Amino acid sequence: MSILTQIDQWPSDNAVSVVVNGNGAIIDQHGDTARVYPLASVTKLLSAYTFLVALEEEAITLEDPAGPEGSTVHHLLAHTAGYDFDSEAIRFAVETKRGYSNFGFEKLAEHLEQQTGISMSQYAQEAVFAPLAMASTEIAGSCAKDGRSTAADLAKFAAELLNPTIVAQETLRDATRVHFENLAGILPGYGRQNPNDWGLGFEIRSSKSPHWTGANHPPSTFGHFGQSGTFLWVDPEHRLACVTLTDKNFGQWAVDAWAPFNEQVLNSRIA
Repeated sequence: MSILTQIDQWPSDNAVSVVVNGNGAIIDQHGDTARVYPLASVTKLLSAYTFLVALEEEAITLEDPAGPEGSTVHHLLAHTAGYDFDSEAIRFAVETKRGYSNFGFEKLAEHLEQQTGISMSQYAQEAVFAPLAMASTEIAGSCAKDGRSTAADLAKFAAELLNPTIVAQETLRDATRVHFENLAGILPGYGRQNPNDWGLGFEIRSSKSPHWTGANHPPSTFGHFGQSGTFLWVDPEHRLACVTLTDKNFGQWAVDAWAPFNEQVLNSRIA
């Protein structure tokens, strides 16, 4: 029996999980992979990848001023611009803490739209979703939290993160390393982390504890989870990825269930 059947015991009406290997193939799945779910902050992975395309196309640069005084695209992508979580309020000086911010991502979308004359949703569609044949995926509102997709589509995206075709391997490798090292901050739902490592829009597991991935996941693991009860992680060391979507909002149930589940998923593939 697949380890993924554990999701049937979670307090959600609907749930789906898919595991993708280093060749980009689905090697295990459970649940309806065609059901569309709101992604919440997993949306940031799709947006981050869109921004990487824009960087490669030189539509924007990491050095572009954006956000509060002294902040750049680089700071906004790495959550070090100083913004509050969901407002334009400034909580700290640029590059002094890791302040996870939806508003910062929305400012990135605003900057991209100003530089290109193309809406964030359209840019994402043309740069990422269409090339990967993600026909059921859209960003309908905030690029930080208003994405919608299916496990089938996100499996294609996970395969892209394991074997990039839209951006250069070097671009993705740089985006998934730690930027602005040794900054402390709050990982939503898991408390203060020191350091609270992040890449360019990608959360880096690093040494964080507690964490939503398994204790055996290597520090290089990257991904994101969403308050709508969703997550996507990629383990570049073991060449494995997992997409899991539910319709139960994140809460203590997820803190209790996700880490052991993800540890078992990884162990079952590397044993």
